[in-house]
Amino acid sequence: MKRDALRTVRDEHASLAAMLRSMLAMIERGPETDGPERFFDVLRAMLFYIGEFPEKLHHPKESDLLFPRVARAAPHTLEAIQRLEKEHMGGEDRVRELVHLLMAWEYLGEPRRQAFVDEVQAYVNFYLAHMRLEEQLVLPAAEQSLSDEDRRLLDAAFAAHTDPLSPEGARDPAFDRLFTRIVRLAPAPVGVG
Repeated sequence: MKRDALRTVRDEHASLAAMLRSMLAMIERGPETDGPERFFDVLRAMLFYIGEFPEKLHHPKESDLLFPRVARAAPHTLEAIQRLEKEHMGGEDRVRELVHLLMAWEYLGEPRRQAFVDEVQAYVNFYLAHMRLEEQLVLPAAEQSLSDEDRRLLDAAFAAHTDPLSPEGARDPAFDRLFTRIVRLAPAPVGVG
């Protein structure tokens, strides 16, 4: 089945938004609900997923393939694309900082909780706004302005790998374990925990 790159971007955004919202729901429930070991384990798994898929696979496809084509075809998007690029550049650092803050809370206790909670809330708000800008400006410009050849190239590139947590994702055994852990422990909309 032929995959549409722009639909893939939207689907990946939807999966990531669900993951981010589930993280907030877990944090609101706190470690007292399911036990600290389970709580910290699933949050680490969620942050690992964000570091592995969106940061290492999704963003590079946007930055290297989608954004340059859209900027050429629709110059009015250039300022927004530059902003999105800058945000992509800092993404891995932000995820590492979240992991550090989570571990500080886990290992050093309650006095470190609020720093993690504040940073996760800021990160989720930032990331949802980031995806919203892509979906409201960049993707519509791509739909209206890209040539058929650009679309074919993007479709092929985005079909090369899919979100490992999506139903049609690559069934890599490592990601299967991650998928199982997150779905089993996380609250809806991502999991059944």
